[in-house]
Amino acid sequence: MPDTSDVLVVGGSLGGCAAAILLAQQGLRVTVLEQHRNPGHYKRACTHYMQPGAAAVFERIGLVPQLEAAGAVPNALDLWTRYGWIRPPDEGFHGYSIRRSVLDPMLRTAAAATPGVDLRLGVRATQLIREDGRIHGVRGTDHTGDEREFTAHVVVGADGRHSPVASWAGVPVKERKHGRFAYFASFEGLSLPRGSRALMWFTDPDVAYVFPNDGGTTVVTVMLTADKLADFRQDVDGNVRRMLAGLPDAPDLSRGRRVSDYVGVPHYPDVSRKAAAPGLALVGDAALTTDYLWGVGCGWALESSAWLADEIGPVLGRSTSSAAEVDRALQRYARRHHHALAAHHFFIADLAGGRRLNPLERLMFAAAVHDEQLASSLARYGGRLITPWRFLSPAKVARSLRVQAGAARATRAGSVAIR
Repeated sequence: MPDTSDVLVVGGSLGGCAAAILLAQQGLRVTVLEQHRNPGHYKRACTHYMQPGAAAVFERIGLVPQLEAAGAVPNALDLWTRYGWIRPPDEGFHGYSIRRSVLDPMLRTAAAATPGVDLRLGVRATQLIREDGRIHGVRGTDHTGDEREFTAHVVVGADGRHSPVASWAGVPVKERKHGRFAYFASFEGLSLPRGSRALMWFTDPDVAYVFPNDGGTTVVTVMLTADKLADFRQDVDGNVRRMLAGLPDAPDLSRGRRVSDYVGVPHYPDVSRKAAAPGLALVGDAALTTDYLWGVGCGWALESSAWLADEIGPVLGRSTSSAAEVDRALQRYARRHHHALAAHHFFIADLAGGRRLNPLERLMFAAAVHDEQLASSLARYGGRLITPWRFLSPAKVARSLRVQAGAARATRAGSVAIR
């Protein structure tokens, strides 16, 4: 006999566990299949920066006290371009920076402790089960090789950017080439000029950033265009140190201690899929994998899980709901996901190709150096709290032009004017 639940989640990482908790909070029975047997397993290729949208989901699932007790850093970001530093005012919103080695087990433990959640470790999904053309469950094998069947009203693919669940379901995938590679590592003992604020440098087209993290660690990351990869690999540590040494206000890496190996990401294409099909929802990277430069992946995994729970939870909670009603709720989730993230993904993926900043981007960055309102708008856009259309509204562009004109007049030589 198959194991039956209201919702079956394939993947027990951030998105999968958050979805399970939020659905179980509504009285639903949720089974989570996680292929790794070790509850402490975590994602290594992550810079651990979570945007403000993630904080709201952490509040909903009750994880904030544990995050703060573990030393998670409330984050904010200052950005440097050749026009100078953009230092947004502190307006109270923030995300969190915390190592995935701490966060992933914490969230998995919270899911396992939530009434209604059945977390199955060491179970690998192998194929979908369909009934009357609708996805109805999965077959999987445990660590002993025994095969089991799991059925549910909704299957959630929370299984990452390669998403076997999406592939088995035949969900079309769109990929865009990434034009930069990355290397990052954790350091201890670094002194940052702005305390706990993260710092990012756009040297155009290359990028570097440092993110203060829990446990007194700082993640140091460099991202360079793909044509530099072969040479960079010859001396990763030396090249990282030389790049940071040439950046304004960057920490002196020689005064700290590297406490991790470098993680290299030579190619990481941007991936997008429709977030739902009959009987199926995709959350996190399974639905949308976007350039890690902007630190949106963790937040979008958590937010998409919350949107899904909001849409399907009330419908599944009614014993009289039909499969058609459930599928309509899934389509509402897909539309919400697209409306919230598609434009952000488009602009992020466009820059991820490795190009230089375009004239409009240069204008907005240059003006934000001199104008607190524009700096605030940029911070809200970078935190994905406002849409690209609000950030690039005619009023904001006009203000940027006025600010730049005034700055050019004030310096007479026009040293901050756009070149």
